[in-house]
Amino acid sequence: MSRTKGAMARGVSLHTALIAGVLLSIFPFYLAVVMATRTSSEIFSYPPKLWPGSHFRENVGHLFDNVDFFGSMLNSLIVAGTVTVLVLFFDSLAAFVFAKFDFPGRKLLFGLMMGIFMLPAQLSAIPQFVIMAKLGWIGSLTALIVPAAANAFGIFWMRQYMTGAIHDELMDASRLDGCSFLRQYWHVALPVVRPGLAFLGIFTFMSQWNDYAWPLIALTNPDHVTLQVALSQLNSVHSMTDYGMVMAGALLALIPLLIMFIFAARHFIADLAKGAIR
Repeated sequence: MSRTKGAMARGVSLHTALIAGVLLSIFPFYLAVVMATRTSSEIFSYPPKLWPGSHFRENVGHLFDNVDFFGSMLNSLIVAGTVTVLVLFFDSLAAFVFAKFDFPGRKLLFGLMMGIFMLPAQLSAIPQFVIMAKLGWIGSLTALIVPAAANAFGIFWMRQYMTGAIHDELMDASRLDGCSFLRQYWHVALPVVRPGLAFLGIFTFMSQWNDYAWPLIALTNPDHVTLQVALSQLNSVHSMTDYGMVMAGALLALIPLLIMFIFAARHFIADLAKGAIR
């Protein structure tokens, strides 16, 4: 009986801690909803109002009047979606070679790649801008897509994942069946590492969607700005900023991220469950 009571007490404590953690995690999103439905004066009122207001439609109307919200969102979707597809292909292909094939200079190349991974991204901003300018891509979305088509983190992550997930016996069996390199990659490696690809896809899409510094530098054409750059234009310098409008834009910008996370996370969890059953 005492063991049962102890187990129940531990279960209650654990669930209480989990519920508290969930509430703390959800609170910033709830606060964003509240601020998006309030005026600036109501947001800064004391005591603070912690329930939704009635100005959301008004704030959204002001948002659409001040920036090309859907045009900039389309630009962000094009950049984030294209970069995610390219990163998943190039990084997984390079990782497959590093993980399952032995060739001269493999350790040296992997070490150089890890050195690049440790360098701050800000160091490459100026030479990257010069290269994009010489290619004539400054001001276009190509300047955002091509430099981000592959990255050291994705190669490192997928290489580590493939090393443990793809067994050597599976590779030997595929060679005996006459599989070429691309068939091994497509029919043997990718079905096994789909959970790792799902995580990399979520991480890449969110990183590109939230990227602000490089699009601000590279997109000199106002018609091609991404959503984060467009939303930054709502912060007025010489007059009072409409924070209700700003928060309405930030809240609407979260919707594609939530859709992407729900879609990819479902496949991520399903593939992990299949792997556990196998």
